[in-house]
Amino acid sequence: MEHPTPRITPGTRRDLGLVNHVISIVAGRAIGGHRPNVFTTLGRQRRLFRAWLFYSAHLMPGGRLARTETELVILRVAATRGCEYESNHHRRIGRRVGLTAEQIAHADDPTWSGWDDRQRSLLVAAGHLVTDRGLDDATWADLRRHLDEAEAIEFLMLCGQYDSLATTLLTLRVQPEPSPR
Repeated sequence: MEHPTPRITPGTRRDLGLVNHVISIVAGRAIGGHRPNVFTTLGRQRRLFRAWLFYSAHLMPGGRLARTETELVILRVAATRGCEYESNHHRRIGRRVGLTAEQIAHADDPTWSGWDDRQRSLLVAAGHLVTDRGLDDATWADLRRHLDEAEAIEFLMLCGQYDSLATTLLTLRVQPEPSPR
């Protein structure tokens, strides 16, 4: 599949500065491949990039939701947005944290019979947040049956974060990295 030309190319060490360059190298090693283009592109905005990483880390992996749930939500947002870059990275992360191949394949389908009630609620709500930009009372009530107040706030912020990231990735046309060897 051919990808359009990036609007902002991934930065070099000089473009990123030493700190962001090192962060991108460490991230590449952690995922077992090349420096992620999301880091080497967003890292061009040096201070904002580090603030974004700090915030993002509090949602994933440092959030209150189970890691498998976080990855399901991210995969649902990415699929709803049609953001293949985000989907590719989080399929890999999802496998690493314990999602099955079947769960990953059905993350865009909350009607799949393999979901429990909590997972289904998260996936339905994530889809509505992206497409409708909010939740109706019934969806909110169902979500709150499964999440306490702090988890519900975190869930909303997680969806918003990855919807925003998808917007950025798609608009900047961030390219996928070569597959890890």
